[in-house]
Amino acid sequence: MVTRATAAVKVAAICGSLRKGSYNRGLIRSAIELSKEAVEGVEIEEVEIASLPMLNTDLEKQGTFPAEVEAFRRKILKADSVLFASPEYNFSVTAPLKNAIDWASRSPNMWGGKAAAIVSAGGQLGGATAQYHLRQIGICIDLHFINKPFFFLNAFQPPPKFNSENGDLIDEDAKLRLKDILLSLKSFSLQLHQNK
Repeated sequence: MVTRATAAVKVAAICGSLRKGSYNRGLIRSAIELSKEAVEGVEIEEVEIASLPMLNTDLEKQGTFPAEVEAFRRKILKADSVLFASPEYNFSVTAPLKNAIDWASRSPNMWGGKAAAIVSAGGQLGGATAQYHLRQIGICIDLHFINKPFFFLNAFQPPPKFNSENGDLIDEDAKLRLKDILLSLKSFSLQLHQNK
């Protein structure tokens, strides 16, 4: 946790898509690059969710969770804030993302009191409906989302926003907007920790 003004804000970055070439994963890679080059005081770790089993409370044994779940929960607990990159599936978040959220919300809730931000790349609305749904979920698990700026990216509108080889973000305007998200998340995370 952030304990002094000079400590870096630790961000857990979670991609709702399991596909390696996902544009949303490309947003996380770009955010990590920006945190090293252009956004001082932010450390981003991508936290994988692919190995998490589907939520099943029968897997909880005497207050413990499966090893993959325990490791995931520890990473969320250690983070000061969370960056979600979520595609939109059927006007909502993806099943893997919802599953990860549910595992980390099992008592004790790992999400509680953390700052969070959402970025998304997709079709015409750029994932806006999924972001709205994720904000609703955040209320129940005590996540505190930044209100602005918003980041919705229509990945299919010319000119190209991502390269075709691995889904890396190449659009300079989008990178500037992503930098603004990170700066806002950093500021809000520090504000929340000062109030504790």
